[in-house]
Amino acid sequence: MRFLWAPWRMKYILERKGQGCIFCEKPVEGKDRNNLILHRATYAFVMMNRFPYNNGHVMVVPNRHSFGIEELGTEEATEVFALLKLTIRVLKKVLHPHGFNVGINIGMAAGAGEDHIHIHVVPRWNGDTNFMPILGEAKVVPHYLEETYRTLYEAFKSLSKKNVRQKGIKRL
Repeated sequence: MRFLWAPWRMKYILERKGQGCIFCEKPVEGKDRNNLILHRATYAFVMMNRFPYNNGHVMVVPNRHSFGIEELGTEEATEVFALLKLTIRVLKKVLHPHGFNVGINIGMAAGAGEDHIHIHVVPRWNGDTNFMPILGEAKVVPHYLEETYRTLYEAFKSLSKKNVRQKGIKRL
């Protein structure tokens, strides 16, 4: 039998699961780097998934605790979608994926354990699904979270400034 060492998973296994909503609590802590918050806008933010399915797995999250899409106001929904577009541009520029999985978690049964709607954006590459998840029951993420955070953070900063200058739009 072979062993796959993934000591960073122990933090997730042992950490005490809080009763609150991480999507409501983490943004107000003011520790964006520690909480992997990449970008903030008026009504929503982009946050890396601490336990990603793939390198660069991020979430677009409305600021307001909302159970479903139908609860979002027009401005909130518009900004969430604009952030989704910006997120995909950033991931294409930095990580050069061949495609994406984009999914909206609505309700606990769908994976929204916090009952706070959020959109997962998972970069995909040809051949990124291999024997490891099937035979080894393990997923290999080839890049450190901190390094991915740094490169994505800089790209968000650069692209969001560029959009404001070129299009004269409200800053995201």
